Amino acid sequence: MNKRKRRIFGWPVGILFLLMAVCAVAWGLFSRQPEARVQASVVGIEATPSKGTFAQVTGLEELAFPQSFGPQPDYQTEWWYYTGNLRTKEGRHFGYQLTFFRRAIEPPASRVPRASDWATDQVYMAHFTLTDVSARKFHYYEKFERGAAGLAGATLSPAFEVWLQDWAVEQTGPKTYRLKAQEQEVAVDLELVDEKGPILQGSQGVSQKGPQVGNASLYFSQTRLESQGKVTVGGQAYPVNGLSWMDREISTSALSKGDVGWDWFALQLDDGSELMVYVLRRSDGSVGQFSSGTLISPNGETKHLGRDDFQISTENTWKSPHSGGVYPARWKVRVPSANLELDVEPLLLDQELNVSFIYWEGAVGFRGTKNGKPVSGNGYVELTGYAESLEGTL
Repeated sequence: MNKRKRRIFGWPVGILFLLMAVCAVAWGLFSRQPEARVQASVVGIEATPSKGTFAQVTGLEELAFPQSFGPQPDYQTEWWYYTGNLRTKEGRHFGYQLTFFRRAIEPPASRVPRASDWATDQVYMAHFTLTDVSARKFHYYEKFERGAAGLAGATLSPAFEVWLQDWAVEQTGPKTYRLKAQEQEVAVDLELVDEKGPILQGSQGVSQKGPQVGNASLYFSQTRLESQGKVTVGGQAYPVNGLSWMDREISTSALSKGDVGWDWFALQLDDGSELMVYVLRRSDGSVGQFSSGTLISPNGETKHLGRDDFQISTENTWKSPHSGGVYPARWKVRVPSANLELDVEPLLLDQELNVSFIYWEGAVGFRGTKNGKPVSGNGYVELTGYAESLEGTL
C-alpha cells in the first residue's frame, strides 16, 4: 500500500444521517453482514442533483492510459471489477470477485470545497466473494464507505490504487498489481500480471447501452491477468495460481425503459483467447438491440460482436432458496463467425449475492469447439434482474 494514513472507524452521527438522507442507503450503511438488504444502493440511487449535470458518454470521448484507470469524478458512476479462477497445486478450485463502485452525490458544479477531512461528495461500495468449489460454499460480503478521510477512494498518484478500508488493488510495477481483501476467516492476497494490456470494449471503448444520447459507458478490460498468491478460508491458507479478469466502466447512464437486467459472460479459453458477451434482457422476454460483445485473440486483436453475431441459449435453471429468483444455470454460447460453440455451467449453483441489490455472480467452467478443435476454460458470469428488476439503474 502507499503511505496514505487510513482511518478505519465509524461514521459521525451527523454526517451519517446526511448521507442517509441524500443517498437513501438507510441502516445498511452500518451493516457488514451479507444478508443485509439496502433498498437504494450506491449503484441505483436516484437523487436529483441540486444544480448542474454530470458528464455523459456521447461517443466523442477517448480512453487514455494510464489516466483511465484512475477516478473520473465528472461522471456519476464508475466501477473496477475483478474476478478470477484459481487453483492449488493439488487441484482445489476457488473463484473470487472483488469489485469497487463509486457513486457521486453531487455533480461537479454543485461541489463546494470544505476543510473537513470527513467532507465528501462521493460514496463507495465494494463486494468481495469467494467460491470454494470443493467445499461447495459461497462466501460474500459488502461494505460502504465515504470517499473521504482515507476510508475509500481511487488514485493515480503515485500509482493506480482503488480501496475501501482494507480491501484494495494497487499497481506495484509495470503491468503488475496487488489485490488484497479479507473478511472474517476469508481472504485473498494475489499478484496480477497483465498479459495483454487494456482491451477496448464496444466501439473503441464506447459501449452503447440504449438509444438515448448519453446512455453509454466508457468500457475497457484486462482480460488475461496471470494470478498467483494465496487464498485463506477457514483459517487455512492455500497457495494458488490462475487467471483473473478486470472490467472498468465509467458512465452517467441507466438501463433504458423496458430493460430489466443483463447476462454478462467473461470467458478465458485455454488457447489464449477470450470472449466477453452480454445480453440486455427486455421485460417482454426479448433481447435488447444493444446487447454486445468482443472476441479477443491470443495476440490481443479484437473483434466487436453485435447482437446478431452471437447466441446464448439457456439449457437449465436454478431457483434461489434465498430470494426465490429463478436464474439460468447452464448455457450454450455460439459465435458463428468464429466457428465457436461452448457449453457453460456454474461451478456452484448457489453464487447469489443477497446484498444491496440481489444478483448472481459466479465462477463457471466450459467446454466446446473452436474451428473444429476442442477448447475449454473458466470464467465468470453475472446475472441481474432475476430476483428484482434493475430497470432505471446501471
